[in-house]
Amino acid sequence: MLAIRLQRVGRKNDPSFRVIVADSKLKPKTGNVIEVLGSYNARMGKPIINLDRAKHWMSVGAKASGTVHNLLVDLKAVSGKKINVLGKKTPIVKEVPKEEVKAPVVAETTVVAEVAEEVVAGTVAEAPVETLKAE
Repeated sequence: MLAIRLQRVGRKNDPSFRVIVADSKLKPKTGNVIEVLGSYNARMGKPIINLDRAKHWMSVGAKASGTVHNLLVDLKAVSGKKINVLGKKTPIVKEVPKEEVKAPVVAETTVVAEVAEEVVAGTVAEAPVETLKAE
């Protein structure tokens, strides 16, 4: 099966591509290209594609890759919507709040136990009780 796809050419950090027709089972870097349809400089933006030849290859049965399809839709060579070529977002997992450490509760129970022993022994001094004045 034939595919219309992009073949990366150019330097490192300077992406530019050829729009090629090749067998879909072969990688684009192998150089086994049936026809070069045009070029696309990703930094400059506008692609240069021979639209008549692209339509011919699509009528013969070649499938355009997602990005090439979107370029052809921009050039109005193909009617239809653009294809989302980005991967699906992974769902956001909400973090479950961690339970607080029970160590302070243990400390409070030991304090309560000590106060209870003092009450039983009768050595607890009574604290003054504050009364609220009615205003």
